[in-house]
Amino acid sequence: MNQTSATGAESAESIEDFLGEQPRPRWRRWARYWVPALVLIILIFTISRCASGDKGPEYITQPVVEKSLDLTVTATGNLRPTNQVEVGSEVSGKIDRINVDVNDRVVRGQILAVINTDIIDDQITQSRANLNAARASVAQAQASLNVDTAQLARLEEVYRISGGKVPSRTELEAAQANVARDKAAVASARANVSASEAGLSSSVTTRGRAVIRSPVSGVVLVRQVEPGQTVAASFNTPTLFILAEDLSAMQLRVAIDEADVGQVKAGQKASFAVDAYPGRKFPATVERIDLASNNTATSASGASSAASSAAGNTVVSYEARLSVANGDGLLRPGMTATATIGTDSTGKQMLVPNGALRFKPSDKDKDEEASVLSPQIGLERGGQKASIGAGSRQQVQVMQKDGTLKAITVVTGLSDGRMTVVRSADLKPGMAVVTGIKAPAK
Repeated sequence: MNQTSATGAESAESIEDFLGEQPRPRWRRWARYWVPALVLIILIFTISRCASGDKGPEYITQPVVEKSLDLTVTATGNLRPTNQVEVGSEVSGKIDRINVDVNDRVVRGQILAVINTDIIDDQITQSRANLNAARASVAQAQASLNVDTAQLARLEEVYRISGGKVPSRTELEAAQANVARDKAAVASARANVSASEAGLSSSVTTRGRAVIRSPVSGVVLVRQVEPGQTVAASFNTPTLFILAEDLSAMQLRVAIDEADVGQVKAGQKASFAVDAYPGRKFPATVERIDLASNNTATSASGASSAASSAAGNTVVSYEARLSVANGDGLLRPGMTATATIGTDSTGKQMLVPNGALRFKPSDKDKDEEASVLSPQIGLERGGQKASIGAGSRQQVQVMQKDGTLKAITVVTGLSDGRMTVVRSADLKPGMAVVTGIKAPAK
């Protein structure tokens, strides 16, 4: 029989060869078995997926922690020297010499620049000549006074001896008038001497001001003149140099938002970062907070009414000054800094995420879908919005071991925007509180 089957197969193959037909592949010969199996597997997978959609919502939880909550205020500003001095010139003229450049260290009284003094020297010479002439006038007036005084004394003696007969009353009065006139001339000459001395002193002072000296010991930040340049000090004092008195101690001035200014006080510790040194924090201390806002400063500067109206629509802020130690010289004036000021610390307290205080379970939550990467924590739904002010009573949902939720009432305290201090006899550290719901995987 086997021989008959083999003979039949050979006959079939010979017929196919005779007809020119290709043999069918093995997978096609078995298609009637694996195609139904594949359809069955897909059907089972689809049914299982549909059945899994009936499961309850998957909650997002975070543990209750017990630690200190540090409250901070963040503000941005710029670094400045503690004492920055603008050195100008009260004398007009050509710059003859400049002795310093940017970044040079200077000491108090050091000569920075010299302005041409040729005209001033001529004024000093003229003032001295006027003083000498005034002194000569004093001597001349004094001599005339001495002569007229002696003449008056002789006439008075003759008048006494003659018993009033000679000289005549008119001659005697004329002599007395001459003495009075001479005394006035002497006083006038002495006044001219004082005026000439003042003029000479003014010229000498002006010459001294032509030599620009450093008023402080520090470093040159800016030099705005070059040798040969003409300085005109007719209407205002031109700035020649800007000096920083001491860069080892600097000042950070930041703008505090009006919503945070009530929390910032002098003496509070702070830290700040600058772009020049990523990842590094520098310490600072709050020195003072201005009582006047930025709008007050704008109005006081004489801005136009339109500018004042525009300023009224801006954010109100208050400038705070922080002292900064810069012993290593890394920080430079003008650097932009972001400061974090520590305003309060709660000590060791029980903390829950703010999302747990806002979460409110409902039947609707089971039907709503959200991305796994963007869980619904109730921030965008009006029904889940809650006030988390200090002293308010809120509820948090705690995940039980069997997967159910248990509501626990808590009293809220201070918050940093992410975590909130709570008090409750039923809530313990380590419990898992619900902050949101994940959508089922698709």
